[in-house]
Order: sequence, then C-alpha cells, then structure tokens
Amino acid sequence: MDISIPRFERFIYSQHFYSGVRRATGILLPVMVFGGIFGLYAEGLIATFGALCVALIDQPGPHEHRGVEMLGGTLLSTLTVVTTGLATSHPILIWFVVIGQCFAFSMLSVYGKKGSQIGFACLLVMTITLHSPLTTDEVWHHALISFGGGLFYTVYSYSVSQAMNMREKAQSLSIALFATAQYIRRRADMYDLDNDLDEGYRKLIECQSAMTEQHQAARDMVLRGLSTAANQQDPRRVMLWNIFIDMLGILDSLVATHTDYALLRRELANSDALLFMRDALYKMSLDIDRIALAVSRNRAVRHRSSVKAEIRALEYEVDQMRRANMQHTDPDLYGLCVQILRRLRNTANIVDRMYSHLSSPGETTPLAKVNMDNSLGEFLSRQQFRVRMITSNLRLDSPTCRYALRVALAGGIAMALSMFIPTLSRQGFWILLTVLVILKPGFALTRQRNGWRLVGTLIGCAVAFAILRTTNNVSVLFAAMVLATIIGGSLLLINFMAASAFNTVAVLLAFHFLTPSSFLVIGDRALDTVIGSLICVGCSYFLPWWEARFMPSLARAAVAANREYLRAGLALQATRATPAAAPDHEKNLEQADLAWRLARKNVQVAFSNFAEAFYRMMREPRTRQKHVAKYNDLMIQCHMLASQISAIISLGMGTNPLPAPVAGYLKEVVPALTGLADAASPPPLTQAILEGLPAELAYPMRQMQKSLQLVQSDIGVVRADPPPA
Repeated sequence: MDISIPRFERFIYSQHFYSGVRRATGILLPVMVFGGIFGLYAEGLIATFGALCVALIDQPGPHEHRGVEMLGGTLLSTLTVVTTGLATSHPILIWFVVIGQCFAFSMLSVYGKKGSQIGFACLLVMTITLHSPLTTDEVWHHALISFGGGLFYTVYSYSVSQAMNMREKAQSLSIALFATAQYIRRRADMYDLDNDLDEGYRKLIECQSAMTEQHQAARDMVLRGLSTAANQQDPRRVMLWNIFIDMLGILDSLVATHTDYALLRRELANSDALLFMRDALYKMSLDIDRIALAVSRNRAVRHRSSVKAEIRALEYEVDQMRRANMQHTDPDLYGLCVQILRRLRNTANIVDRMYSHLSSPGETTPLAKVNMDNSLGEFLSRQQFRVRMITSNLRLDSPTCRYALRVALAGGIAMALSMFIPTLSRQGFWILLTVLVILKPGFALTRQRNGWRLVGTLIGCAVAFAILRTTNNVSVLFAAMVLATIIGGSLLLINFMAASAFNTVAVLLAFHFLTPSSFLVIGDRALDTVIGSLICVGCSYFLPWWEARFMPSLARAAVAANREYLRAGLALQATRATPAAAPDHEKNLEQADLAWRLARKNVQVAFSNFAEAFYRMMREPRTRQKHVAKYNDLMIQCHMLASQISAIISLGMGTNPLPAPVAGYLKEVVPALTGLADAASPPPLTQAILEGLPAELAYPMRQMQKSLQLVQSDIGVVRADPPPA
C-alpha cells in the first residue's frame, strides 16, 4: 500500500534536484564561456573538468563546511594535475605516480564520506590528465586553467548556497520528513496480516537506519547558527526549528515502547483493532509527506487527513477490552493496546501542531527553548582532518589500508591492459575510471555498485546511440547533454544505477561534440566498463575486510549506548525530583535534559551502525558470515531495550515520578549493562516491584527484563570475538 506523495514531485522540489542544477550550471558555465564567447573549446573543457572535480565534493550539507572543503579540493586537484601531467611523458615514472596516487587518495577514506569524495575527485582529475602526454609548458597551462575552473566553481557554489541558505535548510528538513513518513509506513505495514512479519521487521530496521542518517543531515543544517539572538527572531528559521523538534517528537512517540507485533497478530487476528492502528499510521504518514513537500516549497498545506475516526474506533476497542477485565486476564496485551492508543493520540496531536507551524509562518515562539544555546553544537556532526588518522592506519590490519592497496592493484591492472593491448588504448583511461568509481571499502558495497555501474553504463550507451542516430541538431544534442548532466548529478546519492546511465549519456554527447559522427567512443565506453567491472570483481577478493570483524565492536557500542541512555534518563529523573528552590535547579535541569536528548541521538546512531553493518554482512559470501542468528537477535533486543528505556523514562516525566521500587530496579540495570560483556546477569524483576503499577508502566518493565535476559544470552558471541587491534 503506497499512499505517499509521487516520487517525481518529491524529486523536483528536493535538495537533490536543486543541488544537481547548481552543480550542472557550475560545471558547464566554463566551457560555455570559453567556447561560446572566445572559441577556446579546449581550454573551456579543461576548466570544466576542474569544476567537475570540485562539484563532486559539493554535496548537500552546511555551506560553511562545503566552502572550505571545495577550496581544499581545488588546491589538491591542481597538485594532482601537475604531478600527473609531468609524469605523462615518462613511461616508467607514470606507473609509480598513478599507482601511488591511487593508494594515497584512497587512504583519505579514513576521514569518512567527505574524505572519500575529495579522494575520488583527485583520482578523477588524475585519470583525465592521463588522456594524452603533456609537455612541461602544457602541464602548467593545463594546471592553471584547471585551477581556475575549480576556483570558479567554488566561488559560484558558495555564493549560491549563501543566497539560498534558508532554502537549503528547508530542503534538508524536507528530506528528513519524507524519511520519517516512510518509517511510519513501515511501522503500519507491521499491523497488516498479509505482510510477512520477519521481512517487515527487516525493512523497518533498514528504514530506521536511513531515517537516522537523514535526521542527522537535517540536524546539521537546521541547528547550525540557531543559537544567535537574531536567528531566533527569524520566523522562517523558527518555523523550521519547531517542525524539526516535532519531527523528533513523533519519533519519540512511536518508538516509546517496542510493539510486540507477533502478540498483536496472534491475539487480535479476528479484531478490527489492527486495521484501525494500521490505517491511522498510514494517514499520518501521508500528512507528514504533505508537510515535507510544503516545507520544501515554502507553501501552506492545502489538503490533510484526519485520524479521529480511527482513534475513536480504537478507543472503543480498548474500552471493550477493559470491560472484559483484560487488564487482569491478559495484562500484556491490554497494556500494549493502551500504549499504542496513547502513541497514536500523541502523534496525531504533534502532526496537528506541525500543520499549525506552516499555517502561521509569522509565529516567532520557538519550541524547546531550553536547548536554544551553544549546547546545540553537541548535536552537530564534526569533521576532523588530522594527519595522524592516516599514519595510524598504515598497517595491514586497517580496513582503510587494505582498501587503498586494492585500489592501487586494480589501478595498476587497468593501466597495464590499456598500455599493452592496442584495442584498449583509444579510451583505456575509462577502464581506470570505472575501477575507481566501483571499488569501495566494503566487499558488499563494491559488488552492489559493480552491478549498478555496469547496467547503468550499458543503458546510457544505448540511449546515447539512439539519440545520435535520431538527430544531428546541435541545439537538441546540447540540451540533451545539459539535461543528462543535471539529472545524473541529482540522482547520484539516491539511485546510483540511474545516475550512471545519465552521466554516461552526458559524457558520450560531450565527446560527440569533440569528434562528431564517431560512434567508436560508445562501443569503447561499453567495453571498458565491462573490463573495469571484471577487474573490480577480481580485486575485491584481495585483502578484503569482512564486516564480521566489525560486528563485535558495533554490538558493544549498541549495548553501551543503551546503558548511557538509561543513565541519562535516571539523572534527568533525579534532577526533576529535586525541589525547584534548590541552588542552580534550572541550570541543572537544562543540562540533564540536554544529556538525555544527546544520549537518545547516540543510541539511534549506534543502533543504525550495528544494523547497517549486519545487513552488509548478509550480502557477503556465506563463508564470511559469522553468528548470523546471534547478531540478528542481539540487534533486535538492543532496539527493544532502547524502546523500553524511552517508554519508562518518559512516563516518569509526567506529574508523577517513577515509583521508588522501579527507580531502584533501573539503577541496578545500569551496572548490569556495563558488565554484560563479562557475563553479568541482569537484576531480577520481582512481583513486589510490579505490584500496583499501571499497565502502561508494567508492560515496558516486563519487556525490559526479557530484553536484558536475551541480550545477556546473545552477548556471548561478542566475548568469543575479541575486538580488532
């Protein structure tokens, strides 16, 4: 059941399309100016390639960081042009330069995604420079023009981003809202008896991992600079902040308790309650989709859904359960249904409030004032480029070093084939380019991108051939090249295969302008891609780093994040319980609340890292998969544990604090989580603790005890696999 906003409409108003247009304009302007005005097409093409390399670094994110990164990429790519260009006329030296740069720039992946982008941009400009030997004078001429193209793009992109700052923030938030709506739909699918439960849970976890990444991206954009007094008075910024806070509130409301879907399906299979739960979530997901689109377009929402009927129907079902004395005969089922009803009410109220933010853009009252200070920086991503990070990874037990050696080997093979086989010499550098595009640090990701790249390139070759056979009109071909460049750049982060197809069309049409009426380049491109893919398949088995080696440390991190989450929640409860007249009460409360929210973010990130690594391991050869059942159970229990902690602590934030026996039990859980890796046993949950507790509190307490016991049972696999050196 798909009731979301059409993908095309979402794409047109997304930051992906906007950034694709920005990048394509910045890339094509140099060749249009140099060639169209001055007739210097060769110089324009060199400047365009310089701009292209910097455009690869220009991905969505805070423009302050992008400016520094693009400037650094411009300087580093210019140095690459000089080094490679001077070596092109020396048959022996070029081998050392190319293979050495393949290793060195691949090592930049130790800095994460941004380091990988800078490294690939430099490797791309290295590959382009290999096109033909250059004299010393040509090298400096080439480097100067390439530097100018990169510098132009940096200034252009930074200026556009500065002018469109609020739009970029809104689009980033919009992407996070769409991801949240998708997550809600995945949760709704779990109530559908026609959907397989295990498959649905796998999709739910994958969707949560993707949503966590988008939430962090929105956090980096929306929160940055918000601590200044002037920005807190900007109605547009306050609206984005309020919607962001409510988006996190929806997530809190939905995951406050892990839902036992198997229990619901078994006990309520013949009841309409499951339909009401499912339909309410579907409708609210559509509402959030509409809000996301309205945020990206900066317009009010015209249509909206209502879940009043579903909530009232579910209230009737819960009342019937109460009349049947189910709170005593089946307290787990009754408590779970009460929790679901409460979460649906809370979520519906938050969605209504999000609509009100959009309908009242002049409102300047921010939500969660307690966090509107410099402590917001604790929630932002940090990028550090330290030389020590590279030197400490120059060893064979480092996954980054192994990856760099694989790239160097694959680059050497690609060079050997293009140099020693005459048939491949015409466009031999495309083999090297294919290798650099496909090879990634992880085995599963390399294999996945290999298939996408191969299929996308072959489709692009077929489309380019059809276009060139259909028309020779220069204007039509140029328009097709511009359109392919925009779409290819826009899809790069969301559909790699489609991006490969459009980028192939753009490149082939560009080569057609250089060598008209020549179809050889299309056949060469297809052949080189096939050869490059085969090289990647072979080299992916050279010094691989299997995900199973990372799983123990990620499992420990997930358990530790839950421990700190519970510890922060207990600290917040204790602070709230102190008298308001106590010294520094307000300040301590703000700090405790900040620590609780930060721990909540960290537990989501740790779980996402664990889940993503697990599913990557599942795409690797079976012989390299270790303890699949144990890690799968441990992943589920970590997810459940975080949900129970959130539910219990949230209930204690109301008018009534947590009962003393419950608080005492939770304090004993903290050291138990600390010592689980040493086979420590969780504290017992006695009947005396549960005595007299309301169903909405007793249920998560019992679920927490089950999760702790199962984590303690599964954690043995972590003890058996020590962390890598």
